[in-house]
Amino acid sequence: MSATPASVSIRTFRAILWRDVFVTGSEMPSFLAQVLIQPFFILFIFGKVLGDIGFVQGDFAAVLLPGIVAMNGFLGALQNTTLPLVLDFSWTREIEDRLLAPIPIPLVAVEKMVFGGLRGLLAAILMVPIGFLLLDVTWPVAGLPMAFLVICLGSLAGAAVGMVIGTSVPPRRINIMFAVILTPLLFTGSSQFPWQALDQTRWFQVVCALNPLTYVSEGMRAVLAPDVPHIPLGVCLLVIVASIVGFGALGMKGFMRRALD
Repeated sequence: MSATPASVSIRTFRAILWRDVFVTGSEMPSFLAQVLIQPFFILFIFGKVLGDIGFVQGDFAAVLLPGIVAMNGFLGALQNTTLPLVLDFSWTREIEDRLLAPIPIPLVAVEKMVFGGLRGLLAAILMVPIGFLLLDVTWPVAGLPMAFLVICLGSLAGAAVGMVIGTSVPPRRINIMFAVILTPLLFTGSSQFPWQALDQTRWFQVVCALNPLTYVSEGMRAVLAPDVPHIPLGVCLLVIVASIVGFGALGMKGFMRRALD
């Protein structure tokens, strides 16, 4: 019995995804350096050093760690979607081998986002033992399954945003992109502070509310540090899913435009 086009596409999708996962294994040292060095020092300085010398309260670590894990998943997925896309669509047009595969072009874009999301998820999970080693923090076991769901969705949201950026920024502007886009996303995502604590700085609270990372950070706190004031979990999940759909659709539109140029 001959294979149907759908089955061929599924097998090809899996093969492409597995190839990218295999490449990640061979590039593990550089991947670990990319996703762990910055959040490690944020945890060490803000959670450990400032706590030990009394510049932050003792319970700040419980606020910080869920946010840093969320940040690492979201931004790890964003970077690992954006950078490969910029290289693929550069003058070498390395994307051509994917476009010639027996798979619809939109599925190539989906694979890019899924792969970026997987790398972001791995980056988030790797931060958990590091955080526990650095900080005196405990998490409720009952909240771990929901936290895993939040970080999975947050990583996909980061990959969707990365798809938009990767198909919009020309290769020669990639360095500027990290300064103009990535840094504001990093510091307005409520990963280092609870969003509701910004009541006295309303303008900045509004800016943070526009960042999808805020809802990943707050969703993680809702299930891992429920005593800390946070945005309701249902609102966080709704915004994260809406970000995946909205940015994913926009990114796929940009991918199709660049692929067919």
